[in-house]
Amino acid sequence: MVFKPKKDKFSTILFNISENLKQATDYFCDYKLRNVSDLKTFTESMKEYEHKGDIYVHEVIRELNNAFITPIEREDILHLAMSMDDVLDGLEHCAALFEMYSIVDADDYMIKLTENIRNATYEIERAVQLLESKKLLKIRDHAIKIKEYETICDGIHRQSIKNLFAVEKDPIRIIQYKEIYEDLEEIADYCQAVANTLETIIMKNA
Repeated sequence: MVFKPKKDKFSTILFNISENLKQATDYFCDYKLRNVSDLKTFTESMKEYEHKGDIYVHEVIRELNNAFITPIEREDILHLAMSMDDVLDGLEHCAALFEMYSIVDADDYMIKLTENIRNATYEIERAVQLLESKKLLKIRDHAIKIKEYETICDGIHRQSIKNLFAVEKDPIRIIQYKEIYEDLEEIADYCQAVANTLETIIMKNA
């Protein structure tokens, strides 16, 4: 069974989750940190996006508990919602690291990682739109692109760690930057998990 032409509540909520994730990623990538005081605004705003995402996930769970019939398997709806929420949780956690370590100058590796994560979340939103319109087979192209961005992030992550240990002499700085690089790479992994969930839905329903 696939989504009906008429919008159902699950496809609407899933799209809301994907849209909120895209907006949060845009904010994360575009916010200009000029000084330490900006970090508080940055982290508080990311927390608001994360809280909004949690509300949507709770809404999915509530609707699943009340629904007699669902457009696709309950587990797949929940898994898709939760996997998108993992990406948003990761972004919020990374923002908190910037504040905790008082880092206001993102280096080129951080920027490249976040831009590829942004691209992946755009593909996630496009894929969820296709899920909503029942164009399941077209979702695969977006899932493939998400995985390609994750692969790019893997390469950037390896380069960032290699460069960090080659040029940085401050051991505290090494610990801080290494954690942020790893956090961003993990967010890319969460994006790939969304792609895997989408491919599972295609396999079961297309």
